[in-house]
Amino acid sequence: YDEFWTPERVRLAGAQGLTPMEASVMASIVCGETLKDFEFPLIAGVYLNRLHRGMKLQADPTIAFCYDYTLNRILKNHLKVESPYNTYMNYGLPPAPICVPGKDAMNAVLNPQGGNDLFFCASPDFNGTHTFAATYSEHLRNARAFQRALTAKLKANAEKK
Repeated sequence: YDEFWTPERVRLAGAQGLTPMEASVMASIVCGETLKDFEFPLIAGVYLNRLHRGMKLQADPTIAFCYDYTLNRILKNHLKVESPYNTYMNYGLPPAPICVPGKDAMNAVLNPQGGNDLFFCASPDFNGTHTFAATYSEHLRNARAFQRALTAKLKANAEKK
């Protein structure tokens, strides 16, 4: 960890308005969102955009952490859990990382992508990727596309049984 934080990386964290520990917290959330390393910079960009705009992060991995990763699916009632890690209720970063992030996630926070994106949801292709959006209306279209695909997939699976 100490070797990772070179003066250049400390500078990059500062450019994002983060201390090295805050960058580690953000990277832990990024890690929790996807298994696709190539998406880390895009997801980091979304969360950093939200943080810089004073929005709640609304990160599902922090909710999973609150429930010791025992949830199969995060539902609206789970978003009400009283915890400093609940990014749906609290502004800013949680007090500490929710996992040990790898170098790829750390570097993604230091070098985010995605421009003005503020939202993402699971891809309707069910390939583990996400669709990204800069506006809430665009995000709602993406979310509806995912929900339609999920409904169709569940219906097809039920018909096979």
